[in-house]
Amino acid sequence: MESRRITVGDRVWTVRIGGPQTRHHVLLLPDAGDPADVYDQVCTRLQTSDLQTIALESAEGLDADTALAILDELKVSYANLVGRGSGAQLAWQLAARGGFRRFMSLIVADNGHPAAADADGVVADATCPPVEIPTTVLATKRLPRQVAEASSRFVYGEFRLVPMDVTDVAGEASHELATEIVLRTSLW
Repeated sequence: MESRRITVGDRVWTVRIGGPQTRHHVLLLPDAGDPADVYDQVCTRLQTSDLQTIALESAEGLDADTALAILDELKVSYANLVGRGSGAQLAWQLAARGGFRRFMSLIVADNGHPAAADADGVVADATCPPVEIPTTVLATKRLPRQVAEASSRFVYGEFRLVPMDVTDVAGEASHELATEIVLRTSLW
């Protein structure tokens, strides 16, 4: 994969881009503390499926405006959005507030919709609007199934829940994660 440095404001972001030049892009947002290559195995599988991947090496300090500016710099009009952990929190916000204008689908792991209560009953952001794009939520050891199911009422598009008995989706189940992404990116 090619590594590119993109300046947004006063900060430089490193993204790893790979796959064919195509209209079909996948933006992958890592969890806080993930290594830069966390999505490499997933990206290899996605690129085999003719998808161009854009993986941020770090999500530390990343916000919605910055993520959109990175896509603008790369001249990506539409993308399928993937996130895990804190990257999933941002992905929910991007999909809820950018929706049809920028994203075609959402695949998240380890975090439910911000307006849905977590396992402790805490709501992260009660003002977060519903998502209006096809969404897949991966229920993991970090996101119990019943908490993941609560996100369904905040998805006004097709909702799919996939239970996975793993802690680290990208590391322990890269092939399953790639499959879920491919299913969401296929228009059939």
